Amino acid sequence: MSVLDRYVVRAILGAVLMVVAVVLVLGALFVFIDQQDDIGTGRYTALGAFWYTLLNLPQLAYELLPIMALIGSLLGLGSLARGSEITVIRATGVSIGRLAGISLTAGLILVIVEVLLGEFLAPPLQQAAREQKAFSKLNNVSFGGGSGAWVRDGDLILNVAGQFGQRQFGSMQIFELSAQHRLLALGHAQRATAGAKGKWLLSDYTESRFAADTVTTRPPGQRLLESNVSAGFLGLAVEDPKQLTSRALWRLISYFRANELDAREYLFAFWSRIARTIAIAFSVLLAIPFVLGSLRSAGAGTRMMMGLLLGIGFFLLQRLIESGTVVFSLNPVMLAWLPTTLLAVVTVGLLALAR
Repeated sequence: MSVLDRYVVRAILGAVLMVVAVVLVLGALFVFIDQQDDIGTGRYTALGAFWYTLLNLPQLAYELLPIMALIGSLLGLGSLARGSEITVIRATGVSIGRLAGISLTAGLILVIVEVLLGEFLAPPLQQAAREQKAFSKLNNVSFGGGSGAWVRDGDLILNVAGQFGQRQFGSMQIFELSAQHRLLALGHAQRATAGAKGKWLLSDYTESRFAADTVTTRPPGQRLLESNVSAGFLGLAVEDPKQLTSRALWRLISYFRANELDAREYLFAFWSRIARTIAIAFSVLLAIPFVLGSLRSAGAGTRMMMGLLLGIGFFLLQRLIESGTVVFSLNPVMLAWLPTTLLAVVTVGLLALAR
């Protein structure tokens, strides 16, 4: 890497780092303010809210890095353009393609940072934050929302309300089906505890078993259930797909496909993570045609406003498509790549027109 390459990359990454710092400080402030209503509940204190806020910052950085990369690139390259450094660089014979290649190096570094955040740092820290808050507020709290997680294991269909420990789950319903998909039994446990080798201890378990024209009920008690569904996997099913790593999402997709279940939500989340990560590189490149054109002599405020408008537009489009994938049964893979594809087309088109 030449001196020029290092200089431009350092200018871009320095501006992105500044934007990240500002956004995370503001984000932390909003998250901490949002926790004020929960402070004082159980053993949840202001210090606990502070730690909850800090542990959620990597997830916030992961979700907003494409926007922050665009704003930072506009500021970094814009400062070079306003100081006529871009003009000098172009006058020495550096083409727009070469400048794009240098900027792409900074983009690839940010892509690596995004992967590290999304796959290794943000998910475990966010899970730790949720557990710390939940255990501080209440003894028994469910992380699942709505109707909980539905999981199929052969002739069994399990519905768990939520998870409040590594191996502790909330109420679980068990539907036992025949080979002809007729309902044989319906059971309900107040609590499910995962044991070793696929065994589950069901507490306060009641059951209604159907045979011909009769229904046999079982009084409350305990039941030992053998299942191929592990505590770790069931915990993934309870989680929001957007908060899972790519590896965890692929495990869920494989499981859903093996059991002929609808995996569209997880497919979209999986490919959306990959597409959003790649979009960071195009976000950096998108700054080049702007700083060479209309924003060459503009101030930092104008460039930041332009970056915000473009970044928020990309973010809203992604969220709109996410809702449409589930509601309208559209192709999840194609739609997951649609925002990034549009960004790539616009970027390449503007670079081709840049002078």
